[in-house]
Amino acid sequence: MSLLFSPLTLPSPRGDLTLPNRLVVAPMCQYSAHNGCATDWHLMHWGNLLNSGAALFTIEATAVLPEGRITPNCLGLWNDRTEAALVGRLKRARALAPGTAVCIQLSHAGRKASSAVPWQGGQLLAPAQGGWETFGPSALPHLPTEVAPTALSAAELIRIRDAFVAAAKRAARLGIEAVELHCAHGYLLHQFLSPLANQRGDAYGGSLENRMRFPLEVFAAVRKAFDGVLGMRLSATDWVDGGWDLPQSFEFSQRLKAAGCNFVHVSSGGVSPMQHIPLGAGYQVPFASAIRAATCMVTTSVGLITQAQQAEAILQAGDADLIALARAFLYQPRWGWQAAAALGGAVQASPQYWRCLPREAQAAFGKVTVAQR
Repeated sequence: MSLLFSPLTLPSPRGDLTLPNRLVVAPMCQYSAHNGCATDWHLMHWGNLLNSGAALFTIEATAVLPEGRITPNCLGLWNDRTEAALVGRLKRARALAPGTAVCIQLSHAGRKASSAVPWQGGQLLAPAQGGWETFGPSALPHLPTEVAPTALSAAELIRIRDAFVAAAKRAARLGIEAVELHCAHGYLLHQFLSPLANQRGDAYGGSLENRMRFPLEVFAAVRKAFDGVLGMRLSATDWVDGGWDLPQSFEFSQRLKAAGCNFVHVSSGGVSPMQHIPLGAGYQVPFASAIRAATCMVTTSVGLITQAQQAEAILQAGDADLIALARAFLYQPRWGWQAAAALGGAVQASPQYWRCLPREAQAAFGKVTVAQR
């Protein structure tokens, strides 16, 4: 039996969420929002990937405050206007796709905010270019050529924590089943964890205990307010000597588990331009495997996983519980269908698409009848 196409149950205060398979569409920024509001691009994008065969679809990094956006075109969920834009399009997309569960990644970009979209260079924007003041744990820029962020005060930390809570409550109103807090890729919560970005002298900087304090406070506050499945995306290592590393990730993950975390989505890097990442197929799998072994938590593995047999092997080896793909789904939105056909699994698919199936793949879609006319 294929593990990739076996069910997995995630418990939560609201009740169990049973995923019919282990495939996750990872969050992928689309840089297509208007003042934080979802657009018809999102309607098309979501509807497409809700039909991917994955059991869980994750909405891209969604800013909890306007200044927390990565770019001026990033999605947000901080007021009634952004909520209305998101719910309208998400409701329409879900009505046109199978019963795929939805997760939303809530984020604050910290010192990496106010940046140009990738196809326009991705660099920090000056105010004249539409940029804004950025904030971080310390007044340390991401790049030495950039303007330093403003170090956050204790009062501002409370404001940001409360913004995560408010966004999670909005997500619950939208009927979203899961929330993933973004503590990876050099964004604000990751910045607090890493000594490369956090050189505070108060209770939120210095020791590992202090550097974990703010992300754990945010998680605890969201856990109290959100009764669905709640997880964290974590960069397991900075790939820089003296930065955040795997042993610290073990401790942080254990603390998350004790606080009621349902899963850890294990990625890496992003906080320093000095990182040296040895890219290769499944290069982040060992981090997910190590965290899973150390904590017995549900872990999601991600990063250059592109083949069905590769994903299956990761699960069979006990290296992860869920497999997330990003660019592979952009390139091949029906990747899950192809994987099911290759591994003898089954996925849900809208009946409008059934007749496209090659005859040898029809068994992967349950009781599908292909019209012959």
